[in-house]
Amino acid sequence: MYNLPLRYEEELLPDTITNIETFTHWLKSKRYSENTIKTYTECISVFFQFFKSKKTEEILNKDIIHFNNEYILKRKLSSTYQNQFVNSLKLFYRITDNKEINVNLIHRPKTERKLPRVLSKEEVKLILEAHGNLKHRTMLSLIYACGLRRSELLNITFKDINRERLTLHVFQSKGKKDRIVPLSPKILVMLEDYYKAYKPKVWMFEGQVAGTQYSGESLQQVLKSALKKANIKKPATLHWLRHSYATHLLETGTDLRYIQELLGHNSSRTTEIYTHVSKKKIENIKSPFDDL
Repeated sequence: MYNLPLRYEEELLPDTITNIETFTHWLKSKRYSENTIKTYTECISVFFQFFKSKKTEEILNKDIIHFNNEYILKRKLSSTYQNQFVNSLKLFYRITDNKEINVNLIHRPKTERKLPRVLSKEEVKLILEAHGNLKHRTMLSLIYACGLRRSELLNITFKDINRERLTLHVFQSKGKKDRIVPLSPKILVMLEDYYKAYKPKVWMFEGQVAGTQYSGESLQQVLKSALKKANIKKPATLHWLRHSYATHLLETGTDLRYIQELLGHNSSRTTEIYTHVSKKKIENIKSPFDDL
């Protein structure tokens, strides 16, 4: 079970702590991911810390509106962050006997429509070649070569690679879905060189202690260092490499339906957003002004 941070145990009412622990136990029994359990528990804890003099069963719908205005909006927190609170509160009160709360009246923030941030192929090449360290170069290369999320890369083992079929099996990713992605012969050679040099015990990419996973924070620092070495000023994240993979596939003519499968998207609408940033698609559009 996820343990509450000490600051919450000291400031929340005993009954509130018990209810939060019951909630996390329920999440675990439903097989929610550790990251989701941690996020939801943190959100619920922050919420009840804001109303620390109130018991969970005394909270009203108007209190949630007050929290949104006085905590989230005043701190100029993102709509994504606010949506995490909505998700956690809706779920918490669905399994909590509180007749004062109508979960259907807990409103979500208006959805923001943001385009994915994409790097050019030239920029990607500079980033992937920036590190002299084989391990760092291989990690970043595999994220781009297969369009992986950070957690997906860190959870890979060498058993997940099919050398004969040149595929990578991504197990139980976002939404607890498996998917198969193709491996280029070039990245397979890099992985084999990496394995010979580092001989990982359990995970493909391990930390300083054998058998332990490489940390997500350290991986982000690997990218940050590569950006500096490549003299790229953009505030790129690891997810930019995934976005770039999808966009570059689209620009070379790969069908959107295949890209959706490769990325593990539930909806084609999620994948269609890459049509808005594809350089090739945009450049092929002829302005009506030219016909005047």
